[in-house]
Amino acid sequence: MRLGPGPVALGLLLLLLFAASARAGQAEELHRAPGEHRAEYDREALLGGQEEVDEYVKLDHEEQQKRLRSIIKKIDSDSDAFLTESELSQWIQNSFKYYAMQEAKQQFIEYDKNSDGTVTWDEYNIQMYDRVIDFDENTALDDAEEESFRQLHLKDKKRFEKANQDADSGLNLEEFIAFEHPEEVDYMMEFVIQEALEEHDKDGDGFVSLEEFLGDYRRDPTASEAPEWILVEKDRFVNDYDKDNNGRLDLQELLSWVVPNNQGIAQEEALHLIDEMDLNGDKKLSEEEILENQDLFLTSEATDYGRQLHDDYFYHDEL
Repeated sequence: MRLGPGPVALGLLLLLLFAASARAGQAEELHRAPGEHRAEYDREALLGGQEEVDEYVKLDHEEQQKRLRSIIKKIDSDSDAFLTESELSQWIQNSFKYYAMQEAKQQFIEYDKNSDGTVTWDEYNIQMYDRVIDFDENTALDDAEEESFRQLHLKDKKRFEKANQDADSGLNLEEFIAFEHPEEVDYMMEFVIQEALEEHDKDGDGFVSLEEFLGDYRRDPTASEAPEWILVEKDRFVNDYDKDNNGRLDLQELLSWVVPNNQGIAQEEALHLIDEMDLNGDKKLSEEEILENQDLFLTSEATDYGRQLHDDYFYHDEL
């Protein structure tokens, strides 16, 4: 029997969703404060958990340097004994993708309740909500929180169906990765863009204006100026997304907003590392410069906050 979530359950689910979103935003602000690189936050919050922190501490200095030298050698794609911004940026992007895929593979095992090699929509619901939820696509709910959850759930279902290329009853591993990380899969890109348009393009002109970008914000007529977050969002719209400066986001610009820009993050981190560790001013890093600043390198995205030192995919000499 399929059940829709009751009001109490829905309220709790929404609270958890919004709280998770808020925490993610706060974490990003902590890590990305302008002009500041928070190594302590990197090490403690992003190393991968207390277990990885404990393992990191247990590694002796010689073993740390041995593994780190192996990683440096792999980052150095042209084998010239120096790491450039381009090499560091590409390595960090590859690291992002690798760990995202590893996480999705682990999730796949957890979601595949009967271990038959596919994840059905029912199994997804059971893992996420402890029961199967089935909403009527054409009937809105009176309660605002329930209706908000219904919309989120239906979006998930549409993405699940789009990821299911062979139209079988469930998703295989590759399709599950497309569902969890549509930004990494070419055939999901159109869906990602259309989903964003449906949510934000209120006037249906195929673009997202600044007003649509800001959403339902209504300025307080008694306030002397807009809230700080509005100023930040306006700056992002103008300087980060609206590349042609025409006051609206086209499909390509929209994609840069709704899909995480790992390339930009990786480039920023690569430039930060070179700026901090380049002792002779040649705009690249030698092994000696990195080893002299080992702690900084190990609390950076170049080593996924030290996790690569425990993952032989990255440090094993034969790979």
